[in-house]
Amino acid sequence: MKILYYDCFAGISGDMNLGALIDLGVELDYLKTELEKLPVHGYEIKAGKDMRKGISGTRLEVLIDSEHQKQHHHGHHHHESDHTHHHHHNSYKDIRRMIETSELKSNVKEMSLAIFEKVAEAEAKVHDKTIDDVHFHEVGAIDSIVDIVGAAICMDYLTPDKILCSTVELGGGMVQCAHGMYPVPAPATTEIVKKMPVRKGTVDYEATTPTGAAILAALANEFTDKAHFRILKTGYGIGFKDGVLPNVLRVHICETDGENEPTTIPSFIIECNIDDMNPELYDYIIDSLFSAGARDVFITPIIMKKSRPAVKLSILCTPEDEPRVNEVLFRETSTIGVRRYVIGKTMLDRKIEQISTRFGEVRVKSAFYQGVCIKSKPEYDDCIKIARQHQIPISKVYHEVEKALSKKSETHDQS
Repeated sequence: MKILYYDCFAGISGDMNLGALIDLGVELDYLKTELEKLPVHGYEIKAGKDMRKGISGTRLEVLIDSEHQKQHHHGHHHHESDHTHHHHHNSYKDIRRMIETSELKSNVKEMSLAIFEKVAEAEAKVHDKTIDDVHFHEVGAIDSIVDIVGAAICMDYLTPDKILCSTVELGGGMVQCAHGMYPVPAPATTEIVKKMPVRKGTVDYEATTPTGAAILAALANEFTDKAHFRILKTGYGIGFKDGVLPNVLRVHICETDGENEPTTIPSFIIECNIDDMNPELYDYIIDSLFSAGARDVFITPIIMKKSRPAVKLSILCTPEDEPRVNEVLFRETSTIGVRRYVIGKTMLDRKIEQISTRFGEVRVKSAFYQGVCIKSKPEYDDCIKIARQHQIPISKVYHEVEKALSKKSETHDQS
């Protein structure tokens, strides 16, 4: 199995990511040619060797010409016609339309939109807006569009089977945002890195930017500091800062012996018995637990002392998510204590892909064992949406997905 491992000991930004991936072997000319499929102009990409604290790598810069630089700083005061004329896209809706209507590969489009969506969701939360109303002061700029779509192009070029990431350094001090100075991490970064293992304060600058965090949040399959693999090649992306740590992003191309082998990760089961709470609250509590990072939540009917009917609320989570899960239990339920025990969770390798049906696109989650897909399941929310949109039974949607999967399997077998 081919693994891309992000070692973010000094953080990550969009330009450091592109530098590291070019250092790993992505052709710069290929990246530039693919980016030309976007209607974005007025910039130049430069990449060359640089060094931080004795470590050599690739430093990438996105240079904006003076006219577009002026728009970058003042573009949000222009009329819509100005944006269209100068190809200045600074809203999530603009960016989404631009990517969807481009000639980029479908896989690249999907990854690019997933990264932008992470930032849009964070900005919407911070500024109390809907996603489509979000206007990016930084991510809507040309350089960040290049960083994000470029990241997707590089991933498609390298074609890893899995992307892993270490604990992420966020940095410290203060950072200048569009609305003033904020402590590191910036508000949007804070939202994006939820559920990620992070640390802060090793350096006194912004080590991880919203763009860098969104790339990891959208593309990384797993966060771990205990990965087992053989390193085949290492790339270094050189940043623009300098501090006690070398301002570099290290990315490894690795391999493991087994392809799509099940992985076992340390996990906790956290439980509590409840006999004095309104049952109507459980639906909200379950959603809150999943938002806190729970991998699974389930309720078991039990009989407690004095024959009182009750429930046992059980939560599966990783050690990193335990504090947030406990906070939900203590704040949102009537329990005054929880118990936990360590288990090993063994998982099949999973992949989510889009399947085309005559009613529309449906996401399907497939599980692999020893390189073979052994089961697939359509996403329930997608099926519900299509059923309501076309006013058909949901079973009919499931049937169409099964037909599409069967046809895909037959085509694969013939090839």
